[in-house]
This record gives sequence, structure tokens and C-alpha cells, in this order.
Amino acid sequence: MQSLVLTGPRSLQWQDRPAPVLSADTDALVRPIASAACDLDRWIVRSPAPFAPPFALGHEAVGEIVELGAGGSGLRTGQRVVVPWHISCGTCDNCRRDLPGTCATVPPLASYGTSAGGHWGGLFDDLVRVPWAAYNLTPLPPGVDPFLAASAADNLTDAFQAVRPVLTERPGAEVLVVGGTPSLGLLVVLSAAALGAGSVTYLDVDPRRCAVAAAAGATVVAADAYPERLDGTFDLVVDASATTKGFGCAVRSTRPGGTCVIRSIYFTEVRLPYFDLYSRGITLVTGPPHAGPHVPDVLKLMGDGALDPAPMLSGPYDYADAAEILLDPPPAKPVFTR
Repeated sequence: MQSLVLTGPRSLQWQDRPAPVLSADTDALVRPIASAACDLDRWIVRSPAPFAPPFALGHEAVGEIVELGAGGSGLRTGQRVVVPWHISCGTCDNCRRDLPGTCATVPPLASYGTSAGGHWGGLFDDLVRVPWAAYNLTPLPPGVDPFLAASAADNLTDAFQAVRPVLTERPGAEVLVVGGTPSLGLLVVLSAAALGAGSVTYLDVDPRRCAVAAAAGATVVAADAYPERLDGTFDLVVDASATTKGFGCAVRSTRPGGTCVIRSIYFTEVRLPYFDLYSRGITLVTGPPHAGPHVPDVLKLMGDGALDPAPMLSGPYDYADAAEILLDPPPAKPVFTR
């Protein structure tokens, strides 16, 4: 089969690799039919990755089940499914607590698309093995376009879950999104609006993303640089800036008793403005996105028409062009389809 492999910084190529096979009754073999490039993928491709290459790229996809083990209860061949980024068993203590991104049965951060927790293939591959398929795979509802749903495997569900707990507890809360990544902050804007935020403010230094956020209904603050803090009474602040300045701004802009959710990934030490946290009693939330348990809710919103990520996406592109496009990606989130 063909596998899209990162061999080093800005070195991405299709390679012939052995096709996976079922190795347990709980496995499924899945053929990706719509794969999205996560914001993290862009960084991995262009920079020296913190994950040792070579490894197959890609961890966001909708696929079609090609083969099932005997334990694939509730699934069927030919079914279209969302494949979450994480490898998780569904039975360990962490998985039972809806924390599959920290599954205790596999190495830490075991996932498609990196080598952090072993090599599990990538979701641009012609075929992937999904262990514990009945737990991990979410059927795609009829009428939901795989092109739109591919990022539910990670970025879109990550954005949704960044705001859902607070907006469930406090309907109508005021939300600030500190943007900076190509799509994640914008997906947070969409999710906050879909879940009934009282107001959504979007702060960014990129004019194009600011325009997209404004079109999605956010109040936009376009800046030349991230301020120390943004004036307001924000119950929930989400950092999707991927910059330490944005991180500090997010923490300092959270109102007393509010919640600051860090959705950026930092591979260096980040200075924590502790006294700002302490003096206002802020709750700081971070950690990997635990996509699987929340994918059904995201797909329901999409099916109802309340959540439409189309303005944040580009494509569809052909899989054959993935290496070329990911080396010079468009501003919006690229999605590849078969």
C-alpha cells in the first residue's frame, strides 16, 4: 500500500509499505476516504519534529471499514466511520473516565501520525489497522459529508470540547478565543456559537483569520501583537495561539473565577503567570484532546446544521497531491478525499 511518510523536516514522500492485517478479534481495517491536515501536522512537516522520523503522517480522517474482526460488535464492513487520533483500549481506568488520549494500555500519546507512542500508521495511508474498533470508531450519520467530518477525529472535537463544559454549566457565558493556529481557534469560534455562548470575541494578529472569524459572527480584535491582556469580562478564554505571548494574554484576560483552556501545544517550557492565576482564582485546563467519546455529539451538531466547519476548510484535494500541498499548505485547513 501507499503511505505518506515524513522522513525529516520538509521531507515528505509517498512510500510503498506492507499493508496492515487484522491481529486481534477486536481490530478493524479501515480505508481513509477523507483526511484532514491537523494544525500540528503543518508544524511537524516544516520544523524539526519532536517525534523521531520516519513515521507515517496524518491523524484526522473519515474512513470506510474494509474488514472486521469477530469482536467488532455494532460495526459492519462498508460502513463510514470517524477514526479518532488516539489509540485507546476502552477498558482501562482512564478510558472509562472518558480520557482515551491517556489510555493506560498503550504507550503515552499512542496515536496515528506520529512516533510518540509507537508506529500505528497514518491516516493518509491507503489502509490502517484500528485496534479496539468497537470502542474507537464512530459511525458517520447519513447526510454528513466525510469532507466536513474528517477533522472531527481531532481538531473539530478538540475545539468543541474546549468550550462545551463551561457553556453547559454556564449557558450564555462570554468567550474569548486567542487565535494564531491556522484553524483550531476558528473552529473554537464556531463551536462556542453553536453551543450558545452569550458573546464570542476573537483576538488574532492575522488579518485573514480575523476576517473568517468575523464572518462566523465573532467580535474581532485585530492586533499587531498579542497584548498583555484584553479588557473584558470573559468567563471562558481559549488559547489557540501557539505562542507564549498569546498564552500569557489568555491567562491574564480570564475574569476572576473564570476558566482558561489551553488548546495550543508547546514543546518548550512556558512561563506561567502564576500570580495572575492565583490573584483571580482562575481554573487552568490543559491536556491532550480526548476526541472519541465526544465525536457523536459533534456529528449530531453537524447533522442538525448547527455546526458547519466548511468556511475553515480548503479542498477537497486528491490524496496523490498531499505531499506537495502539505509542504506548501493553503491558509485554510486542507482536506483530501478519495
